[in-house]
Amino acid sequence: MAEPAPFRCLSSKFQSLRFNDEGFATDTSNEQKLVEESVSKCYKVFKSSHSFYPDVPLLDRELHTEFLLRGIKHLSASYECLDSSRPWLCYWILHSLELLEVPIPEDHALSIATFLGKCQDPCGGFGGGPMQYPHLAPTYAAVNALCILANITEKVFDVLDREKLYSFLMRMRTPDGAFKMHDGGEVDIRGVYCALSVARLTNIMTKELVDGTIDFIVRCQTYEGGFAGYPGLEAHGGYTFCGVASLVLLGHTERCDLRSLLRWVANRQTQFEGGFQGRTNKLVDGCYSFWQGACFPIIHMIMCTDDDDQNLSASSWMFNQEALQEYILVCCQHDYGGLLDKPGKSRDHYHTCYCLSGLSVAQHFVGGSLQNDLVIGNASNKLRPIQPVYNLSLDSVMMAQKHFGSMKLSEKGPIS
Repeated sequence: MAEPAPFRCLSSKFQSLRFNDEGFATDTSNEQKLVEESVSKCYKVFKSSHSFYPDVPLLDRELHTEFLLRGIKHLSASYECLDSSRPWLCYWILHSLELLEVPIPEDHALSIATFLGKCQDPCGGFGGGPMQYPHLAPTYAAVNALCILANITEKVFDVLDREKLYSFLMRMRTPDGAFKMHDGGEVDIRGVYCALSVARLTNIMTKELVDGTIDFIVRCQTYEGGFAGYPGLEAHGGYTFCGVASLVLLGHTERCDLRSLLRWVANRQTQFEGGFQGRTNKLVDGCYSFWQGACFPIIHMIMCTDDDDQNLSASSWMFNQEALQEYILVCCQHDYGGLLDKPGKSRDHYHTCYCLSGLSVAQHFVGGSLQNDLVIGNASNKLRPIQPVYNLSLDSVMMAQKHFGSMKLSEKGPIS
């Protein structure tokens, strides 16, 4: 394990990294200054406590685990607005727990899988809840959740109807190779990624399914270097991850303007806060710790195959890993468990999942046969590494490949 550099936020030059509006204030610059002030307060508290408690910053595993386990069993009425995102809640919570290495009892795993089965539409795909129409986003979340649960018992895969899932994905295809999110729904690169990820994990990828998809993805890359949700729109962190991950899933990363992408995503890390913003001139947000941060392992993997990149690091990603860890651990942990967007925001399971996922990316470097861990704070802060293309643990991806790898499309798998 590499020794982390001295804490960036304790440096005497740290405050000089604040945003300078050069005397021309705008709404955007004023909002940036307010965020930097709230972040600065967090770092000052950390600075005052660090001399007395050398183990800080500490990932509060116990409180986060309590928050997550409460959520998987029961949610209050305030979560009613997420009634159409229930498979997502399962995935966000289960993935967070697998990163924290919290075991799930087998009876709980089967119960969750049974619920997800109730979200599966008779014609294929998963809806946001029982009796809701199928949608690519909760389909992605449900399949990922089942892959996590399969580490406990492979019986959970019995709820998945692969043939009908394939039929659903084919129905969502558009003539230009994109995917609509649901019948009559919007078309964007999220749908492409969700469809491809599900197809790869369950081994139902076919030429017919992805005809024209590569060209659609490539048209979504903007002049800035990132990817937009649809050709001609603005580059965005979440869409950028979906774009480059989709090209990996299709095996055609050579179609990506990699240098332009790297320049864009590297410039999304904020110099004072240490986290990532989603778009140019936007505020830092903890969730982009994954959406932007996970692009770096993917880019690194692609560049490793390029003989011209002899100077590629063999020990670290091409972003400031320590700075991102500082932001997540010092600024994004809620006092009562769970993680959040930025100081002053509420905790939720979405940000808990993607802050922890980004923290894992920042802690673990894996480049081919090389591995190097960089963990700031206490050694207990170390999370499980993830497979960045799917945002699942390596074990969860391998479990899906093992279970579905030898199946042909006409096979549904064993029924217990």
